[in-house]
Amino acid sequence: MTTRDNGVAKVIYEDASYRTHGELPAVGSYAPDIMLVDTHLRNVSLANWNGIRKIMNIFVSIDRPVCSKSVIEFDRLVAGHEDVVALMVSYDLPFAHARLHEQHHLDHVVGLSAIRHAGFGENYGVQIMEGPLAGMFARAVIVIDENNTIVHTEQIEDIRDEPDYEAAFRALGIDASAE
Repeated sequence: MTTRDNGVAKVIYEDASYRTHGELPAVGSYAPDIMLVDTHLRNVSLANWNGIRKIMNIFVSIDRPVCSKSVIEFDRLVAGHEDVVALMVSYDLPFAHARLHEQHHLDHVVGLSAIRHAGFGENYGVQIMEGPLAGMFARAVIVIDENNTIVHTEQIEDIRDEPDYEAAFRALGIDASAE
């Protein structure tokens, strides 16, 4: 859930609310394409995962405890689901994503950085527009089916909170509570 002020999406950080650029894409809409950088410094887009269901976990920084915890949890939950890829998206350098992957032996998530290509935050409605985190991404989860149609969205109101993992997997017909 997201706070709204005159129709503008807002997120909470340190007990103050800040505007985001637009809103998350609508469920049922076609996912805007992405151009991001993976941990091997390669440019990637949604075409890299054509025909595969995608869970996109978007967050402020891999170095924030709740953000890294969500990456670790998505890695655990997506294990064994070969037809699902978990994309972890932030402005962090690809090296920071790689460091977390190595430290926690993460094998099932893909760390992606927005450092090289502008527009992701605006296209997905997660760019924080003001305050101390201006320019970074609000916490959100977007689930995309194998045809790149958005089937679930969640913008986390307080960026200190974790996403609803079970809801993301339910959108793909997977019972994450049994994982």
